[in-house]
Amino acid sequence: MRTQILLRVLGALALALVGWQIGSVIELPQLPVPLAPILAAVGGILGLLFTPWLIGEPFQRLRKTVRQVPAQQLIAATIGLLIGLIIAALTSLPLSFLPQPFGAVLPFVSLVLFGYLGVWTTVTRERDFFALLGGRIGREGFAKAATERSVLLDTSVIIDGRVADISRTGFIEGTMLIPRFVLAELQHIADSPDALRRNRGRRGLEMLNKLQKESLAPIKISDLDVEEVREVDDKLVRLAKKLHCAIMTNDYNLNRVAELQDVRVLNINELAGAVRAIVLPGEGMQVQIVQEGKELGQGVGYLDDGTMVVVDNAKKFIGSVIDVTVTRMLQTNQGRMIFAAPADDKK
Repeated sequence: MRTQILLRVLGALALALVGWQIGSVIELPQLPVPLAPILAAVGGILGLLFTPWLIGEPFQRLRKTVRQVPAQQLIAATIGLLIGLIIAALTSLPLSFLPQPFGAVLPFVSLVLFGYLGVWTTVTRERDFFALLGGRIGREGFAKAATERSVLLDTSVIIDGRVADISRTGFIEGTMLIPRFVLAELQHIADSPDALRRNRGRRGLEMLNKLQKESLAPIKISDLDVEEVREVDDKLVRLAKKLHCAIMTNDYNLNRVAELQDVRVLNINELAGAVRAIVLPGEGMQVQIVQEGKELGQGVGYLDDGTMVVVDNAKKFIGSVIDVTVTRMLQTNQGRMIFAAPADDKK
């Protein structure tokens, strides 16, 4: 909010100054008042109204794009831009001696052209570019530094979709790597004749598209592969060991196999369990009873995070929201279960 107010004030001052300068140059004798104050007032009003729209929104989009670009590409683009601007500066002097209007236009054209070519060249050939630098920022050294904080995404976690919500929170700071063999598996699942698998594959592709548009963490499609292995899970584990990075998954079997090979695993299910609300016996809450429990007279409800709440003597309240008092909490392999009793229960 403060940023928008500051932008409006600065925009109003800048456009008011421009309006004053224009009004000072233009002379209209038929006007009863000087033109400069009128144009300054108009410029100030336009600055107050449109500065956030002209500057604020593009700045926010640029900020989001920069946060999503991997550091290696950002450094390569910056170096390429500097090289392009140096070349443009060297060519602008001889171009300025050309007959008008070429002498005035071509130096600016060369500035844009060589700047763009410099960025495009270094970004598209970034691996070769950094390899030529040699030393600690050569290909091996830079690749290791760039992947230390990277996270490999497997097929199951993309289909699950919760990683898209997590990525928008900013908790994932490293680059999220998606190998092409994972994309190939998603495509294979999406083309499956089985309706359930086909829907899962299409959901995975939709989630991947959502990730690329909304994630605050950089997303990179990697061409790295492990040719001697055919199974996708084995490829992920081998690749994670090679890159010294973690695997994000919610696949139980992949989780155990990776841990046995000393590969760090970020499990979405474990994260969801860790951030669930902690309740203590005697605390009160409201819950909607949605179904009958296993035991006689029990009712079952769920919290917003999916935690099951089993309420004694609540079968008669199915379909209603009631106040309950927590009696105990049980941790299981499937998650937490909360046992409670109606708050007005006299027992």
